[in-house]
Amino acid sequence: MKLYKLPIIFFLFISINLYAQNDTEGVASPSALAAAEEFRFGVHAFNRFSYNEAILSFERALSFRPGEPLILDWLGRAYYRSGFEETAIRQWRAALDIYGRNTGVGMLIGSRIETITNRRFLMPIANDGVRYVGSGRFPGKMDEILLYRQPTSILPNSDGSLWVVAYGSNEVVKIDVNGIIRERKRGPLNGFDRPYDIVRGLDGRMYVSEYRGGRVSILNANGDWLAYAGSKGLGQGQFVGPQHLTIDEDGYLYVVDYGNRRISKFDPDGVFIISFGLRSAIFPGLLSPTGIAAGNGRIYIADNAAKAVYYFDPNGNYLGRLAAQGLVSPESLRFISDGTILAADGNRIIQIDPNSAIVRELGLAGGQNARITNAEIDRNGNITAANFNASEVHIMTRFDDLASGFFVQIRNVNADNFPRVIVQLTVEDRLRRPIVGLDNNNFLLTESGVPVENQVLYTPGYRYQGADISILVERSDETSRLRDDLTAASRDINRALQEMGNSKVVSVISAAAQPRRENHANSLENAVRGGGDNTSRWRFDLGLRLAATDLLTAEPKKSVVFVGSGSLGELAFEQYSLSEMACYLANNGIVFNAVILGGGQVSAGIDYLCRETGGRFFHLYRPRGIGELIKSIADNPSGLYSFTYDSRLPTDFGRAWLPVEAEVYLLERSGRDNTGYFAPLE
Repeated sequence: MKLYKLPIIFFLFISINLYAQNDTEGVASPSALAAAEEFRFGVHAFNRFSYNEAILSFERALSFRPGEPLILDWLGRAYYRSGFEETAIRQWRAALDIYGRNTGVGMLIGSRIETITNRRFLMPIANDGVRYVGSGRFPGKMDEILLYRQPTSILPNSDGSLWVVAYGSNEVVKIDVNGIIRERKRGPLNGFDRPYDIVRGLDGRMYVSEYRGGRVSILNANGDWLAYAGSKGLGQGQFVGPQHLTIDEDGYLYVVDYGNRRISKFDPDGVFIISFGLRSAIFPGLLSPTGIAAGNGRIYIADNAAKAVYYFDPNGNYLGRLAAQGLVSPESLRFISDGTILAADGNRIIQIDPNSAIVRELGLAGGQNARITNAEIDRNGNITAANFNASEVHIMTRFDDLASGFFVQIRNVNADNFPRVIVQLTVEDRLRRPIVGLDNNNFLLTESGVPVENQVLYTPGYRYQGADISILVERSDETSRLRDDLTAASRDINRALQEMGNSKVVSVISAAAQPRRENHANSLENAVRGGGDNTSRWRFDLGLRLAATDLLTAEPKKSVVFVGSGSLGELAFEQYSLSEMACYLANNGIVFNAVILGGGQVSAGIDYLCRETGGRFFHLYRPRGIGELIKSIADNPSGLYSFTYDSRLPTDFGRAWLPVEAEVYLLERSGRDNTGYFAPLE
């Protein structure tokens, strides 16, 4: 997306226009003064997260100054944060008609309208035929300086960085989103011996196969060496050239034993269990096993020589051949979030549907001589590919994402301690996925086009350790019979929060006929268990609205955790529609999760809210409990970034409109937004 520098005169026009003369020559009209005052109230309310109050102030300002584009723009922002996207778009379109589409601010508003409108109709990743194109690369050599050699595998991290296995330089390096190497891990005292693949276990530990060493190294979550699994040899639990790895749903480790043409299975601590994949009466045997992936209760194995993908059950029983056509030189296999398999095939990145066996090419990484040994999707939705021959990591982005750039929104400006100003903004892609991993060098804040002084990035949201939650409790006739389940849910939630640290319950909301806040300071269990106000006319929408509102000023990672029967009741969306509630949550960075009591079925509404906000639903008495759900809130990506800077603009005693702009750059992508604020009245 092309970035436009807005001229200083435009911002002067904004400030003057609100006080335009209407009546007496040289004197601002009463209506202009009233509009300016209401507008100032509205901006302050917006920056306090009081969106309803802001809407009322902006509406009053418009009654004094009908058609004022700046007020229309801000009214749209307030409606957007309140979840009313259609209404917001109407205000922005009205402002756009006045500004003009070819002006700098008009282009920003037009881009905002297009992004919000289009993302409602976009399918999930890799399902809409969009190809991936190169958007950057992390070379292993810079000028004459060797950074790393011959990458074979990549493991994405929650902060946007990548662990890259460097086979040629015997190390694992961590590379951030800007391509800067932040850490190097070389194993125990004797070092790695040709490391090949890396995966992460359910408990955070990592596993690195060592091709020449004939073993697997077990590392802690920070990449420090802990122990070995297996050893070199032909026996059970031994390897000859171990390569690709995978972890199944229960945490078991599977190792492709290339030299012995078999797969070996280990428990999370590295204890050998079984091996399989040799020739049998019903299976021809593995010839050149390469990639491996676990999912849907099956183990999928690529065979480079047979140009095929076979699948087994977790006990090693052969189930069949995935009739994927057109494979050239399959290597790594990785399950991705939509349930399909991402595969490296020569210099191609392909997607395989394990149900239909349909193969779709997503893009090419490098030239004909490239050898892609591994491909992964990073936390920002890019495909990252390890090019062994070129000794570099390729970054590939969806073509439409690259063309549309980033969706940047300045969410909040705090000038209470002016001239020190605090700015909060979010960076997302067009599918509302947060962009994580950025640092101060990826941002440029300006005032009227001039870079601000002393720009400093706070700890970004993606690095925040912990979570804030609001618990929304269904008070229906059904849950009145499930009070023991409510008690159990509250205990499990409380236990998980204590184990997480730096996490808390912000509020407990009873979704009754008239939703209310419960006092949970002394006993979360009593607050969740509730009293005797259950009714068939309980209000999910009002309760959810109240629970979400309590989180507007919470920490970057936050979630409404709904505890209920799975049904949302007959008055679920009496005042606010399902889409409006989803927008209210998503537009304020709030994730919706649900704990289902009893044996209830999950309604379509709960499923929709979870999908639209990045949450999940668990049944209370699932074998592994609901602690995993609560802890996952702290792992949700956050695209929130907070800055401080020192303003040099004159305030006119708090009456002047002070502009601020933000530009974001990462590799071949960029985005921008502008806004303004008022300093405190003097």
